[in-house]
Amino acid sequence: MSFGMVLALALALAMDAFAVSVGASLAMRGCTPLQTLRMAGSFGLFQFLMPLLGWTAGRTVSRAIASFDHWVAAGLLVFVAGRMAVGAFRGKGDGGASACPDLTRGGRLLILSLATSLDALAVGLSLAALRVSVVYPAAVIGAICFLLTAAGTRIGPALGRWAGKRAELAGAAVLIVIAAKILLDHLS
Repeated sequence: MSFGMVLALALALAMDAFAVSVGASLAMRGCTPLQTLRMAGSFGLFQFLMPLLGWTAGRTVSRAIASFDHWVAAGLLVFVAGRMAVGAFRGKGDGGASACPDLTRGGRLLILSLATSLDALAVGLSLAALRVSVVYPAAVIGAICFLLTAAGTRIGPALGRWAGKRAELAGAAVLIVIAAKILLDHLS
């Protein structure tokens, strides 16, 4: 998998985390540097670990699906893209907070970290189906997520709520393009 593909995948996966960090920062009326570090660190760690978990699970079933693995990989990516697009239209990018609790602590942070990284689990399954090494993509995904989450917490109040929806839609579009490329590569 080329660096460009890994970077595009990482950017697409980080859009949920970016949208949530923008929304959380907006809801909390800004984040302190410590809150930014907690949220970015947690989101980045989860985005790193979930592809590893998905890849590990996927390796156990990859032999059974070798004849149609490209369809599985593309289907999972389109599914993830669809979830991102639906979430954008339903307004889930606001961090789920109408009050102003600290979303960078405890159970709230854990739930947000898990919710924003479930897509990365499906990507890990896709990488296993394609028999692609996972450590490098997972590291890039985690690092990009960390950076975009940190940026989101810092610029959230300035961007307003509209940016989260557009960011998620852009991420969904990138995943669909990657899925199409996988199918074109395997069908030609």
